[in-house]
Amino acid sequence: MTHTTADRPTRRPTGVIVPVLAFAGIVVAVMQTLLVPVIKDLPALLDTTPSNATWVLTSTLLSGAVATPIMGRLGDLYGKRRLLVLSLAIMVGGALVSAFTSTLLPMIVGRTLQGFAMGAIPLGIGLMRDMLPRERLGSAMALMSSSIGVGGGLALPAAALVAQHTDWHTLFYGAAGLGILSIALTLLAVPESPMRAEGRFDHLGALGLSTGLVLFLLPITKGSDWGWTSGITLGLFAASAVVLVLWGVMELRVKAPLVDLRTTARPAVLFTNLASIMVGVSFYVVSLVLPQLLQLPKSTGYGLGQSMVAAGLIVAPLGLTMMFTAPVYARLSAKYGPKVTLILGMLIIAIGYGAGLGLMSAAWQSLVIAVLLGAGIGLAYSSLPALIIGAVPASETGAANGLNTLMRSIGTSVSSAVIGMVLADTANTVNGVAIPTMHGFRVSFLIATAAVVLGLALALFLPGSRPASRPQLRASSEEDASLRRATEVLGGFRGRVLDAEGAPVARAKVTLIDPRGRRAGATVTAEDGSYALAVPAEGTYVLAARATGHGPLASSATHTGDADLVDVDLPLPTATVKA
Repeated sequence: MTHTTADRPTRRPTGVIVPVLAFAGIVVAVMQTLLVPVIKDLPALLDTTPSNATWVLTSTLLSGAVATPIMGRLGDLYGKRRLLVLSLAIMVGGALVSAFTSTLLPMIVGRTLQGFAMGAIPLGIGLMRDMLPRERLGSAMALMSSSIGVGGGLALPAAALVAQHTDWHTLFYGAAGLGILSIALTLLAVPESPMRAEGRFDHLGALGLSTGLVLFLLPITKGSDWGWTSGITLGLFAASAVVLVLWGVMELRVKAPLVDLRTTARPAVLFTNLASIMVGVSFYVVSLVLPQLLQLPKSTGYGLGQSMVAAGLIVAPLGLTMMFTAPVYARLSAKYGPKVTLILGMLIIAIGYGAGLGLMSAAWQSLVIAVLLGAGIGLAYSSLPALIIGAVPASETGAANGLNTLMRSIGTSVSSAVIGMVLADTANTVNGVAIPTMHGFRVSFLIATAAVVLGLALALFLPGSRPASRPQLRASSEEDASLRRATEVLGGFRGRVLDAEGAPVARAKVTLIDPRGRRAGATVTAEDGSYALAVPAEGTYVLAARATGHGPLASSATHTGDADLVDVDLPLPTATVKA
């Protein structure tokens, strides 16, 4: 099992850590929709064929899918802030490469580098989990998780305005500027996480996962061009299945794997990831349908005749609503738990798409759909990191959230391929130009509704979750009553009690024993296995845990006596953790 070490952060977390990390998430999400306003003009702009031009979008998708779990694991091992800054720096380099070219190959290289920034989302969530107090964590992770949709939604009108009034290369200069600003803010305001996972980076596992993902996502994104029953499409799907199965067998035998498949197979993680795919499918449908419906000319009989900028502004509330949903999620989750908020979010998405089937005849109706879907997707996206973090050890939060973000990306990829095929097959050809039909839009909304209903069914299989109560920090006896005052100014230990399979143990008693062998405090773990105990002074302490049905366990750890919380998970069997 991988254990965790903790080093003192060079600086205490500041009050701006959440907006700074959320801004980084929004910046990298912008890369996904940056070229949407000029997508139809790319073949002419790059002097290439439409089929080749699609690689400008496909390359970003593939590199993002590959980078997300890998960057998460590297962050667990070597520092999440360090890898976050590296991700943003690679994105800036890619944006500048694209800004200086009008030819296909350099553009693909630049867009591939931009895709690597997607690893910033799980890294930001991991930093929040490591650095923030429990009472701020829920809303902070919700905002970071929703930044994918927020960035994508806000980028549409901004990119449309830039593309309509300036040279299209300005889009990349702007993206590079945002990336540089995000790097500066991160270095100034975000301390490095004290959490580290022990072990080495699984290079062979990274290569196997990357190969399998590329073989799987490539035919999904290019299947419409190649033909879904063509030899190359079916061959790549078959190859991806073989590679991923072999990769899984290898990962089960590696001591420190890139992805802990045993953890991933737990119901709480497995069904969360499967539901994430469905939420990703439903999110991307509205991004594909509404802008086209709004911009189609009124002469079609159903188009709403809006300009590129107006269409972007009407769809923008999708992202804004997701952002404003974060504090609402925090209150609901604190009262009912993240499973309930996930189910509620998907119910709202289903209602939004169901209502949307009859609300396609006016621009204000599109605005209503965007707001309703933004609220549902915001609640659903906000719930996912809390469900993941509640089911994995602290040392695996980066990799686990990276895998969850990957699942959402797979959902959006599948959605793009399926909805693109539906709109193409139902389109009318007028003067050689394919025009999407109302029938195609409604079929797309029905597909989104079916996906979210399937996601609801999957969410029902999640283990029941109740909001975790905040563990108490208390002294052990009247003799040590002075410790009560110390808990107000000193830090302590926090973490989770885990069984032999790595699952959290609820209602376990955790006792803190000071360097003189006396009991310095005790608490009982919450439903997610978490605990927190204050320390009276600097020193080496023993944390002992006991639970019904489990043998006793103990772990030694050192605290420096400052106000920082040191993370120490207590795994079975007995393990020694240096902190």
